[in-house]
Amino acid sequence: MTIDREAGVDVQEETAAIDAAAPAAQPTPIELTETALEALLFVAERPLSRREIASLFIADRADVDARLGDLEVSLRERGIRLITSGDRVELVTAPEAGAAIARYVGSDAIRLTPASLETLAIVAYRQPVTKSAVERIRGVDSDYSLRSLVHRRLVVELGRANAPGRPILYGTGFDFLERFGLTSLDDLPVLDAAVAARLAEEGDAAAGGGLGGEGAGMPVGATTEGDEAIQPSLGLDPPDDA
Repeated sequence: MTIDREAGVDVQEETAAIDAAAPAAQPTPIELTETALEALLFVAERPLSRREIASLFIADRADVDARLGDLEVSLRERGIRLITSGDRVELVTAPEAGAAIARYVGSDAIRLTPASLETLAIVAYRQPVTKSAVERIRGVDSDYSLRSLVHRRLVVELGRANAPGRPILYGTGFDFLERFGLTSLDDLPVLDAAVAARLAEEGDAAAGGGLGGEGAGMPVGATTEGDEAIQPSLGLDPPDDA
């Protein structure tokens, strides 16, 4: 029997072409359980967005939100916490275990001066906020405090304001939540009514004076006659040696 080798080659080429044109097989959905979700967040080297989680498991966003809620409740009495910042989530150690962990890794807790705490509180409650708005509220130059907080990753740059000079907008990130034992910004302590009103009033005044421009509203470091510095608190006492 004679074999047509050329015809055999043509058939192979056609088969390869058909296979290449065929759509890639879709990944198989993975069951979205608390156990699988906890393991994923544990090995992740960075915060994950809810969209990423839904894509990995091939699950609905609603299911992701539900499982995250269940996991947060399950972890409340354990040594790990689930924290949320916007659309992203991350696992961190429980704040009450901080002393033991710090001793193990040989590092001291971050110590903040009263000025840094005051600046951080303003950013936390007014974010997104510019440096000039912080200075208008505090009544003093806050450049060093902001740079120190950014260096410690307690404050992060969120973008630029739509104002003359395109000033940087500051806010808080995951390190802030972890440092103060918060699961989200919704857990921030409620400000005293008088302080909250004053904070809003001074912040609006800064915005009205051209938010973000140096010298906007009032000169850096200036205060009005009879003005008192606003000192909102995050519920932590500053270090004694600050």
